[in-house]
Amino acid sequence: DTLAQTSEHDSLVEKIDIGGPAMLRAAAKNYDFLTVLCDPADYGDVTDAIENQGGTDLALRRRLAAKTFARTAAYDSAISGWMATSLGEDLPQITSTAGRKIINLRYGENPHQQAALYKTGQNRPGVASALQIQGKPLSYNNINDTDAAFELVAEFDKPTIAIIKHANPCGVASDENLVSAWQTALAADPVSAFGGIIAMNRPLDAETATAVASIFTEVVIAPDASDEAKAIMAAKPNLRLLITGEMPDRSTSSIKIKSVAGGFLAQSRDGGMVSADDLKIVTKRAPSPTEIADMLFAWKVTKHVKSNAIVFVKEASTAGIGAGQMSRVDAARIAVHKASDIAKIHGWPQSRTIGSVAASDAFFPFADGLEALIKAGATAVIQPGGSLKDNDVIAAADAAGITMVFTGMRHFNH
Repeated sequence: DTLAQTSEHDSLVEKIDIGGPAMLRAAAKNYDFLTVLCDPADYGDVTDAIENQGGTDLALRRRLAAKTFARTAAYDSAISGWMATSLGEDLPQITSTAGRKIINLRYGENPHQQAALYKTGQNRPGVASALQIQGKPLSYNNINDTDAAFELVAEFDKPTIAIIKHANPCGVASDENLVSAWQTALAADPVSAFGGIIAMNRPLDAETATAVASIFTEVVIAPDASDEAKAIMAAKPNLRLLITGEMPDRSTSSIKIKSVAGGFLAQSRDGGMVSADDLKIVTKRAPSPTEIADMLFAWKVTKHVKSNAIVFVKEASTAGIGAGQMSRVDAARIAVHKASDIAKIHGWPQSRTIGSVAASDAFFPFADGLEALIKAGATAVIQPGGSLKDNDVIAAADAAGITMVFTGMRHFNH
């Protein structure tokens, strides 16, 4: 709480509590003889024990002692984390991660796995700090997918909708208003959208709520919602509506942690962004302003697709997404196939990949991946560059008369 109120160094140092944690630790160490309380939520258990059995038993005292040591450790973790950050050490030599359990989840990714949601000291708006307005309890997969969805829409300035399944976007669109963005995002893949997670970067309004409520959806997350929108959502009592209060700052650095056997990996959040000025045109033909806008849109989406990733975009909406493939060529083929299927579902005369732009999260090691995009009708491609075969890839682009730009930045996502 203190960190959220001020960033002034001397003031924070002055507020570091020495006696309180020492007293709690001493009491916890002597749990054989003492009952230690660090959380008002435990008062009821202690008073019940006193009233019903004349005092606390060893099992309760041991549980409260363990909780107290965890609480003082979390306090020290917050202090050490702040001091490391103030010294510019985002990845210090020794680190600890503390969290407070918010809820026990029914199960993990699968029914045989246990799971819970913990909240850390990071003040980043998102699923962990969101207010659940209605709906069934969140599941592990709901939380994971909702986090991915909300981080994606935070990339965009215009009203944007993202529909997520299994942590991958199946439809993303920006427009002048949310309901138009929703209609276009849904049209991008209406089959996969069923039972998905919907995120938006504007407050949920009544018109958009009516549209969203027309299909089965697991979770809707937004920075806010009007009273009319909440009333519309209430007609779907199982739908989970989450309100965050604000959008996360996409430029703010924070640390992401992934566990491995015997340890964990820590890295800064992928906050890498590019603008039109950062693009290096490597082909004979330069991109048009419309192509540049769509390439930048595709680049933002690609950052949030599991690697290897290929994303087709047309008129600020996804046209086909290939995610999580071991081969970049296969990712391209899947994106093309998805776009073709969607055209058939809607009865369109041709796939939206015709005249689209395409993005790749990493360079093309050979020209075959690019050629798959060209064959699908892409007129512009955005990719990091940096392959030993860049010249061959550029030559293939020039031979087809398309334009291609390099970002100099990779967006692997695993």
